[in-house]
Amino acid sequence: MTYVALFTAITLEVIGTTFLQRSQQFTQLVPTLIMGICYAASFYFLTLALKTMPLGIAYAIWSGLGIVLVSLIGLVVFGQKLDLPAVVGLCMIVGGVIVVNLFSNSIAH
Repeated sequence: MTYVALFTAITLEVIGTTFLQRSQQFTQLVPTLIMGICYAASFYFLTLALKTMPLGIAYAIWSGLGIVLVSLIGLVVFGQKLDLPAVVGLCMIVGGVIVVNLFSNSIAH
């Protein structure tokens, strides 16, 4: 259940961030409301994950995967290009999340 809660939190945060872009600096009511609801729900699900997962590990996974997913949405949905250093950096973030999940004793597997 910990990972379900964490991945739900990540998904909601990514949706919220996508609608943050759509809100046009909070001038569009519906995208702004969706963003706020998604962020609030994301933090709620993150707290559920924190019941059994250390804060630093949960936050690393939450923020790392969120960064990568938001970058991909920026590329696909908004046409925001990524240069080679950005792609390399994002791959390093994914690698870090994988290392933490596969090799860290801080997470109950």
